[in-house]
Amino acid sequence: MNLATGAMDSLLPKLLELLKGEYKLKKDVKEGVKSLETEMQRMHTVLREVAEVPRDQLDEQFKLWAGEVRELSFNIEDVVDKFLLRVDDGSETAGNSNMLKRLTEKMVGLFTKGMVGLFTKVMARHEIAGAIKEINKQVQEVANRRARYTTDGIVAKSAAATSIDPRLRALYTEVTELIGIVGKRDQELMKLLSEGDNVSKKKLKIISVVGFGGLGKTTLVKTVYDKIKGDFKYKAFVPVGQNATVKKVSRDILLDIGMYPSQLTMLDERQLINKLRQILENKRYLIVIDDIWDENLWEYIKLAFSDSNVGSRLITTTRKVSMSKLCCPSTNDSIYQMEPLSFDDSKRLFYKRVFSDESGCPREFEKVSIDILKKCGGVPLAIITMASLLAIDQRVKPEDEWNVLLQSIGRGLTEVPSVEEMRRILSFSYYDLPSHSKTCLLYLSMFPEQHEIRRDRLIWMWICESFIQCEKANTSLFETGEKYFNELVNRNLIQPVYGDEGMVYACRVHVMVLDLISSLSSKENFVTILNGTGDGMSSKSNVRRLSIQNASKEEHHSKKRKRREEHHSKKGKRKEEHQTTPLKSVSMLQVRSIALFEPAIGLMLPFSRFVVLRVLDLTGCDLRDQNHLNIRELGGLFHLRYLGLGQTGISELPEELGKLKFLLVLDLSGDFIKELSTVIKLRRLMCLLVYFKYKRLPDGLGNLTSMEVLRTIRGNSISIVKELGNMERLRELGILFDDLSLEMEEAFVESLGKMSNIQSLYITVRDDDYVPMDVLGGSWVAPQRLREFLIARSAKFSTLPTWIKRGPSHLLQLSILRIFVRDVRQEDLEILARLPALRCLSLRMEDPEIQRQLVVGDDGFRCLTSFELFTEFLGHIVFQPGALPKAKQVRFSIGLRAAKEPAAGNGGDCFDLGLGNLRSLREVLVAAIRWGEDTEQVEDALEDALMHAIWAHPNCPSHQLITVPDMKRLMISLPAAIPNYGRMSERWSMAGDLLSDE
Repeated sequence: MNLATGAMDSLLPKLLELLKGEYKLKKDVKEGVKSLETEMQRMHTVLREVAEVPRDQLDEQFKLWAGEVRELSFNIEDVVDKFLLRVDDGSETAGNSNMLKRLTEKMVGLFTKGMVGLFTKVMARHEIAGAIKEINKQVQEVANRRARYTTDGIVAKSAAATSIDPRLRALYTEVTELIGIVGKRDQELMKLLSEGDNVSKKKLKIISVVGFGGLGKTTLVKTVYDKIKGDFKYKAFVPVGQNATVKKVSRDILLDIGMYPSQLTMLDERQLINKLRQILENKRYLIVIDDIWDENLWEYIKLAFSDSNVGSRLITTTRKVSMSKLCCPSTNDSIYQMEPLSFDDSKRLFYKRVFSDESGCPREFEKVSIDILKKCGGVPLAIITMASLLAIDQRVKPEDEWNVLLQSIGRGLTEVPSVEEMRRILSFSYYDLPSHSKTCLLYLSMFPEQHEIRRDRLIWMWICESFIQCEKANTSLFETGEKYFNELVNRNLIQPVYGDEGMVYACRVHVMVLDLISSLSSKENFVTILNGTGDGMSSKSNVRRLSIQNASKEEHHSKKRKRREEHHSKKGKRKEEHQTTPLKSVSMLQVRSIALFEPAIGLMLPFSRFVVLRVLDLTGCDLRDQNHLNIRELGGLFHLRYLGLGQTGISELPEELGKLKFLLVLDLSGDFIKELSTVIKLRRLMCLLVYFKYKRLPDGLGNLTSMEVLRTIRGNSISIVKELGNMERLRELGILFDDLSLEMEEAFVESLGKMSNIQSLYITVRDDDYVPMDVLGGSWVAPQRLREFLIARSAKFSTLPTWIKRGPSHLLQLSILRIFVRDVRQEDLEILARLPALRCLSLRMEDPEIQRQLVVGDDGFRCLTSFELFTEFLGHIVFQPGALPKAKQVRFSIGLRAAKEPAAGNGGDCFDLGLGNLRSLREVLVAAIRWGEDTEQVEDALEDALMHAIWAHPNCPSHQLITVPDMKRLMISLPAAIPNYGRMSERWSMAGDLLSDE
């Protein structure tokens, strides 16, 4: 399924499926289906050609015809699915399929009357070479009046296999350098933050950065924030956007400064502001509120920031001058006006993206590149977008394509850029996408502005929408979806969000891109966005996908007044609120997808109204007090493929959910579900996300043989562990053992041996004592596709696992490794260094034999971005010149007792760690383990050495030195020192404390 062809991509295989003998269709029904399939195939061909033509270049009558065909395909698929569901359920036999016969006759009649008539109206003005000829063979009525439509020979381009461009992160770094270092903007902003006499420097100072979207306000402020945040006790960087609430912004700030979600769940706006004010009182803080629009929101949020004369700083970014003035009422405050990039900086950014060299533009491209840059007007987003069009998959397009692009860009952008002209520029990137990627990009309009969209969640939704089709025999749908996602990242149409381990786990959509795709989605009736005003529904005849994002501001304030006035009658209040929903006046019979966001939960209709729903995402919406939303009704949505119930507060799964025979994805992450017996009835399930604190997982799990992602389950019985072996398609497994016996471990390793597709494995053992997993370390043969392997809590290996020692040729894709090994030697570290794809290493050691030193050389760890090594028995670690060339984060411990003797022999100076040799370093954490007595002198020497190394490093990395008595206390302290520590893969963050060592 895609934007251009409606439901054709998924419908055509279903029509062919109906022709198989197993359905035993009557002869006349089969002939009707075959005729229908043939007609739709031809229409499909035409629509795919049309998809390559920009919408504003198509004739209006042709747009109407294409829309009619798409709607027709949806209608046909709805009824075919109903038929297949009845056959599958046994409630109607295929041989007596009068319903299907009536459907076929109805649809063919509709097609003949509607489509032929439409062709008659438009054929005098257009031609469709080839495709219309095929249609006219079947439609004899128009044979004598046929004319050809043309789409200028444009055909769909197939997408090559794609991985995330390795230059991408350098590109974002380069944007920072251009805006900050070369343009001196970060120095200008830092000067504003620090200027004044001693008295004014101690006062709370507010800086508001103002400018239109795409100029790099966020990039600039984030650069300055990262440079100076180490000087403040509390720091937070919070994106806001147009539809933010006081509660959300306050909560996000509290989370950034270290509070846990469970501490904030029950607090209202007033309590959150009071909590924030109490924490920040008499503390030096740095808070960034990014992209603020609402002046009323600011009036409330600013109440949390008191001035204690300790030098706190508050930075806002906004597009509105009036907003920036409101943020800066004091003479001590400052407004920083953003300007476009200089032409020299624009060239550097453009050349870096196209040619991988900021100064290396071949002569044949010089003139056309200068002309293109003039049209970009110094806007970084426009420059990056144009560059991405001209260099795809590390290949620069020929000069003639540059000139075509130049001629296509609208005039006048060099003087005063406008939203429409920017949309025009961005549309060229959109129309350059393959057909499937266009659909996937437009689907992002389902999410609100500034929303962090989890990558895996998005890909599964694409799959359940039938946007993704298998391209290769041995490639899963999800892996194909990853390729689509990476393609959008590489073309800079979505902004990647990187996790602690340097991997992309989510994305955001820039507001100008969102503006473009929302406009296109609305025109094509692809997504309908509802915000409480009713405007999004007024002109919609058939709503197919519905994004319910927020109530209008007036309705929101009205509801607040009603809550105060009618707090004694909650039931009556809810009834009155729901009576005003604009959805009630629109038919929901054809809605296939709904994404509901928490502020708008009151606008949602009862689930039973959506009879053909395929995708329902309620993630983050608290359903506990919503009487009009009965989750038992979900069992009647027989067509559901995706059901997102994560963090909805439900505590049980209704038995009715077992009727969802087509369900592929069930997300229950963050919910305390008591009983999961319903799950084993969902035989087509491919992805199950559960919070591991359920009571019991019933036998029968092994019947879910389509499962690809399963997390996080409890291995609380040998039968459950053995059943895992039936899931041969499993790619990701998260499992927690409360009590790991030798028999349980052997059964687990045996099951793992049957999972040849496993890519990500997360194991936690919760035990008071450390539990060896030497069967896993010695007997298991890790598959070559293994990407992530993490062990947490009480599980450990006695020595480096055999499957790692086998050599790097067996683990070519392993990128994240977190293990606890009792005995690690220098040669083991060298084995790990040879893993070619390793990007994140977290190694804990427990060797009672003191090691004086470990050396990280220059002959390995070429891709590593995050390095951790924690043990209380290591006295010294040395990073040699050339070591860890890409490492941004380095965290390690020093056992002060182990370091005491050599320190004494060198006058206390034995800590030349070699941090200056780590050229990409941005963050350092050193844990001093005070094991034993009389280590104060060594501790002082370590601190002096660390500070000297930091001051001398050209990157001025942020740094922490923490002192703890032992390893246990260190593991407890790390989550407080490092936000989200222990959750090395953000895709697993909803597993609660699965990977936490607290």
